[in-house]
Amino acid sequence: MKNNLNFGTLIEKDIDKHHFDIGTKFQKLVWNEIAKIPKGKILTYEQLALKINRPLSIRAVANACGKNPYAPKIPCHRVVRKDGSLGGYSAKGGINRKKKMLENEGHKFVKDKIIF
Repeated sequence: MKNNLNFGTLIEKDIDKHHFDIGTKFQKLVWNEIAKIPKGKILTYEQLALKINRPLSIRAVANACGKNPYAPKIPCHRVVRKDGSLGGYSAKGGINRKKKMLENEGHKFVKDKIIF
């Protein structure tokens, strides 16, 4: 499947593993974990870092999310800051699209912060 921004090709191998034709080993690790986040659920960047056994790599995880060329198929919009703010969204539509996608998945906001 070619993504809508033509950055790379994503081939689903199974529910938990994807083949990414671009990205660093670390980015691919992060993107595979993001792919496991079900619709309607969210993780913080910190929780995601813990899930990949890199508890001190919160900022690197956030950067990998920002480099995700497979959005929204790999749903980085489901990763937010621990204070409830959205962080960023580098795909088309930016932060406004991220918020809209989360609202469409049932999440509520107060003053632009997601309610956990």
